[in-house]
Amino acid sequence: MSDPLTEMMRGLRLDGVEYGRCQPSAPWATSFPAKDEAQFHFLAAGHAFLQAPGGEWIEMRSGDAILLPRGDAHVLASEPGLAATPVECMPRRPVCDGIVDLQCPCADSRNLLFFAVLRFNMDKRHPLLQLMPAIMRTSDLAASEPSIPALLDAMMREVDMNRVGAGGILARLADVLTATIIRTWVEHGCGDATGWLAAVRNPDVGRVLAAIHLNPAHDWSVEELAREMGASRSGFAERFAKVVGETPARYVARMRMHQAHQWLREGQRVAAIAERLGYESEASFSRAFKRIIGASPVSFRERPTASLRPPPRAR
Repeated sequence: MSDPLTEMMRGLRLDGVEYGRCQPSAPWATSFPAKDEAQFHFLAAGHAFLQAPGGEWIEMRSGDAILLPRGDAHVLASEPGLAATPVECMPRRPVCDGIVDLQCPCADSRNLLFFAVLRFNMDKRHPLLQLMPAIMRTSDLAASEPSIPALLDAMMREVDMNRVGAGGILARLADVLTATIIRTWVEHGCGDATGWLAAVRNPDVGRVLAAIHLNPAHDWSVEELAREMGASRSGFAERFAKVVGETPARYVARMRMHQAHQWLREGQRVAAIAERLGYESEASFSRAFKRIIGASPVSFRERPTASLRPPPRAR
C-alpha cells in the first residue's frame, strides 16, 4: 500500500505562470520579491550566488537548479553584497514560446540564467508546502533521484533556444524537474516526523488525511472518514483529534477553504465557488470562509496576496 504522503503527491499539480532567461554581465545582482507562487532558477552557464530568505549566501555553479517552494524573497548575484536591482524594474522582450528575455546591460553570453514562476494547485499555507524547506537544491537531492541529472542535462541542451520549440520544451522540463524535486524530498526524508507530518505518517490517520487532500472540495462526513480508517464513528473522531490536534469536521472545513482560496486566486467568482462547495447561498459561504481564513472572500479577490491564518500544529 502506498504511503499516505506519497498518495497526497498525486494531487499536487503545478502550472507555469512565467518563464524567462537573462545573460547578466558581472558585477550584477537582481532581487526577486516574495510571491504566492513557487520560484525556480536554473544556472545553465556561469557562476552565481543566491541569498536565501534567512540571509545566508549559497554558491551556484553551472548546471545547478534551485526551487523556492513558497516563493520567498531572495537575491541572485555574481557575488555577495552587491546592491540589487529589483527584477520587476528590468525591461523584458518576448523570446519564444511564452518565454521572456530580461534585458541586462552589457549582456554576457558566458552567463545564462533561466527562471520560472510556478503556481501549485494548493495555497502556500497548505501543511505540505509549509513543511518544505525554504530552498530545495538539485545537488542535495540528485544522489537519491537519478532522473534529476538527466533532466538537468536535457535543460542544458535546450536552454539556448535556437531550435524550433525549444522554449516550450524548456518550460515543460522546468515543470517536471520541480515535481521531481518535491517527490524526491517526500520519498527520501522530509524533515522530522513530528506535528502534521507525524499525523500523515500514522498508519490509521494518514489514510484519512490523504483522502481529504486528494479531494479537498468534497464535504466529507465523519461517517465517510471513519470508513476510510475502518473504525467506528466515535472511535475515529477521538483518534483523529488526538493525533491531528483538531476535530475531523474542523480539518475538512479548513481544507475546503484552502481550496476556495485557490479558486479565488485563479479568478473564479465567489458565487460560483459557493455553488461548487455546496453552500446554499453566497452569504453562508462567505461567513464560513471568513470564520476559518480570517477575511472575506471578496477581500482576497481584491488582495490576492493576503495572508492566511497559519494552520494549528498537530499534537
